[in-house]
Amino acid sequence: MPAHAPESAPAAEPGTDPLARERAHLTASRAALRAMREDVEALDIRDVTANWVNAIVLQAQIDDRIKALADLAHTPLFFGRLNYLHAPGTELAEGAEGEQFYIGRRHVHDADGDPMVIDWRAPVSQPFYRASKADPQDIALRRRFGYTGGELTAYEDEHLCDPAEAAAVSKLLQQEIERPRVGPMRDIVATIQPEQDEIVRSGLSGSVCVQGGPGTGKTAVGLHRVAYLLYAHRDRLARTGTLVIGPNRSFLHYIEQVLPALGELEVKQATVDDLVARDGLEVRGTDAAQTAVVKGDARMAEVLRRAVASHVTRPAEPLMVVRGSRRWRVPAYEIAEMVEELQKRDIRYGAAREALPQRIAHAVLVRMEQAGEAPDDRVQDAVARNAAVKAAVKEIWPPVDPAKLVLRLLSDPEFLALHAADVLTPDEQKLLLWQKPQRSVKSAKWSAADLVLIDEAADLVERTPSLGHVVLDEAQDLSPMQYRAVGRRCTTGSATVLGDLAQGTTPWATRSWDEALGHLGKPRAVVEELTAGFRVPREVIAYASRLLPSISPGLAPVSSVREAPGSLRITETADLAAAVVEACRASLAHEGSVGLIAADARIPALADALGAAGLAYLAPGEETTAESRLTLVPASLAKGLEYDYVVLDEPAAIVDGEPDERTGLRRLYVCLTRAVSGLTTLHSAPLPAALT
Repeated sequence: MPAHAPESAPAAEPGTDPLARERAHLTASRAALRAMREDVEALDIRDVTANWVNAIVLQAQIDDRIKALADLAHTPLFFGRLNYLHAPGTELAEGAEGEQFYIGRRHVHDADGDPMVIDWRAPVSQPFYRASKADPQDIALRRRFGYTGGELTAYEDEHLCDPAEAAAVSKLLQQEIERPRVGPMRDIVATIQPEQDEIVRSGLSGSVCVQGGPGTGKTAVGLHRVAYLLYAHRDRLARTGTLVIGPNRSFLHYIEQVLPALGELEVKQATVDDLVARDGLEVRGTDAAQTAVVKGDARMAEVLRRAVASHVTRPAEPLMVVRGSRRWRVPAYEIAEMVEELQKRDIRYGAAREALPQRIAHAVLVRMEQAGEAPDDRVQDAVARNAAVKAAVKEIWPPVDPAKLVLRLLSDPEFLALHAADVLTPDEQKLLLWQKPQRSVKSAKWSAADLVLIDEAADLVERTPSLGHVVLDEAQDLSPMQYRAVGRRCTTGSATVLGDLAQGTTPWATRSWDEALGHLGKPRAVVEELTAGFRVPREVIAYASRLLPSISPGLAPVSSVREAPGSLRITETADLAAAVVEACRASLAHEGSVGLIAADARIPALADALGAAGLAYLAPGEETTAESRLTLVPASLAKGLEYDYVVLDEPAAIVDGEPDERTGLRRLYVCLTRAVSGLTTLHSAPLPAALT
């Protein structure tokens, strides 16, 4: 695989030097992109909008298009080139002329509309990721480009149809994967591997679950899948919406620039807590681990269903409807039949409640017709709004406030016991009850798990709107009730579920993807496993994988493709704080980001030590820069983040900071696998037995 990097060579004419020709194409492509943007900026909508509402909508669309056409100075406009043996879509005949395409983050065309850069998501771009010597896919040449900042500095060629050229690992590809990380997460569009590309380009109609160990790129795959689906199904997803769900705000801030870098600006991001948040309800309480496990159990859905349904009562008296001089009687047994029929139908409590007055009104209209009258739909609507009918419906099928319902379940032992009978044990019911009953919805000290219960109750009353596609990252940490909350947001859409069973760090972490997907409402989702690691060095992932038999027996360890001798250092020390400061200084001597990860309880002491040493540091979620590259990371927030160099403080304290040893070892596994280039582990207490 010939590589070319004549960065120090004198400038050559574009016609004689391949690198100069490619640079000329880059310059021309940037000019074409700038012209495309200027064309949009010059649009005058004053004569094409019917009213001010249309003008606002159209102007917003134009503004979004201008943002999508931004030329990011330090981001390569294209990263590869494909030379086809034959023009795509034509017969593979002898002598047929091939075509050449530049592959980049977005489509760019010249003044005549001819493409200068092809979007990586286009079908013609697919061989860039999947073609090989064994399956060249009609590609004569695949060229990869190397960049420094936004400047094209090198290229590397693969002649896929040349039997004399041996297959080899791309050095430019390896350099791009290993490039130091400063700032938010970046896209992997130039480095997508064949097995990742298959997941990225899978269809919209089906849901996909990706099990991937540390460094396999599952998060990036999920984000690029969203970008691909928006390209392939833009009209549909523009109507139904897309959403990326992450474990916490720090994580969302870390990934938030990936999709905009690919020209996608409309994808919303949220945590599960954001999804279930309700106006006027503030999370001010916390649950003990045992209580949180029960609140997150799928059986709570049945308890809530029973509690909501219990509000419906059978009518005790007939209903008399007065219209003018006539009185119309509907007997109690007939109303009871209406109620029973509505209860048997699979509709929400609120929808059935709205249907009942119409059923009663219809019964009155039948009697009117039998008496010789000719009522129409307006009469039926009027009867449904009759004061006597409304009063009867309120008595039989009263409105339900989801928050008040959950408040009563958690405060009233008899009410809870009535609806949890044969579902929860008496001990589990005791765990749910507040020690001090709360007086009102607004004054209650709700926990995060309580709001998930309220969200479930709200869906029983009124159906939650569904989106077109949802990406759920770090999914292994969700409780069954949280899965149900996410699943409600994609009942008519599809989902991409991303996670690693070995990194489950909550007491309720899922035991299997089949179980999780069942709670999500996507039991037929395809489960894919990524086992090739591209981020964590082989030495580091092998060390962390010693924990797998204890935390996730049977799960295949990640096989890292990265060799980095000397990337792992384990040191026992008596003066831990001083050793941590010195290790941070040594890590900062290298290029790239540095993360100091420690048990949450040790963060204040380490913050003091860094301050005393004059080392400035960031908190998770704050963007690293060339001037500020050290981040102090509580172990509870490390998941999903990555740093070039990691200093890991006192592994035993990380394990001891969790409710049980298994959860603690899983938390430690997460922390051990955040390093891209090097890991320094410092300890004064004995290491966990699983590591030694």
